[in-house]
Amino acid sequence: MRDETIKILDVVALLKSRPAENLLRGQIGTVVECYGTNDFEVEFSDNNGETISLLTLSTDEIMLLHSEPAQMVNQ
Repeated sequence: MRDETIKILDVVALLKSRPAENLLRGQIGTVVECYGTNDFEVEFSDNNGETISLLTLSTDEIMLLHSEPAQMVNQ
C-alpha cells in the first residue's frame, strides 16, 4: 500500500481554482511546511521559479502527485 502522507517538498496539485490568488484548479505547488497532518504551507511558482502564491491549505484542498508507478501487491 502506498504511503499517502504528505511531507515537506512533496509536489501537490490544487483541487479547486483560487481566482484571488491567480491559481487554477490543477496548479502544481510544493509543500514547504507541514502543520500537523492536515494543513500545509504550499508554494506555487511560475516557470521561472518566481513565487505566484504561498498558501496554507488542508488535505481536502490538494492532491498528492506521484512520479513513480504504483507497485502491484499480490494478496
